[in-house]
Amino acid sequence: MPPVPPVRSAAPTQAATFLDVLGEEQRKELRRRATPRRFPRGGALAHTGQVGDRVFVITSGHVKLTRVTPEGRDVMLALRGPGDLVGEQSAIDGEVRSATITALDAVEALAITPADFLGYVSTVPDAALYVMRTLAERLRDADGKRVEHAAHDVVGRLSVRIGELCDRFGIPEEGGGTKIDLPLTQEDLAGWVGASRESTARALSQMRDLGWVTTARRSIVCHDPEALRRRAGA
Repeated sequence: MPPVPPVRSAAPTQAATFLDVLGEEQRKELRRRATPRRFPRGGALAHTGQVGDRVFVITSGHVKLTRVTPEGRDVMLALRGPGDLVGEQSAIDGEVRSATITALDAVEALAITPADFLGYVSTVPDAALYVMRTLAERLRDADGKRVEHAAHDVVGRLSVRIGELCDRFGIPEEGGGTKIDLPLTQEDLAGWVGASRESTARALSQMRDLGWVTTARRSIVCHDPEALRRRAGA
């Protein structure tokens, strides 16, 4: 298997990923413990309620984490991309999966058993510190989303999410703007912002009319990030 390179994002505001914080020898040790896996677009890496028998480190491609509501609606919880960890929570607390992990595009990942993952982070301080910080950030993010849902309308919440996508996965366009080239549906966005598909479609239409974004089939180009930040209250 070829070496796993450190993963860097083009977005200057992106926080370091799990692979970013590892040195070359640490990546070699991770590779030694792991098994390379490939998943086609739409393939499931894991399902809600399953025993967490693997932790995944995404080396290419993107995944979404979703959960089904009691009413049967899919709600998108998060997106992960190259360099990110997924499935580590089950390895840490020993509980079943709390979300389904689905490949948004062709995904390559390193799969590592919970025992090997815990053994690895216990001997690699940079990895352990990253995991602790990540879990703390996700708790803060969950609290923030609860406040956000109460404080913002659909346009405001969608502005927050599109801003996050630009920072994390955005690609600068030659003619200006930042392109989010991920196969996200309006249903995905609606579940992420906690709104109906119809409300989300109206919010996107309003943002297009204002010149903040343009949309194509499963892609978004942000033209006015400052307007999004103002609307999001950032």
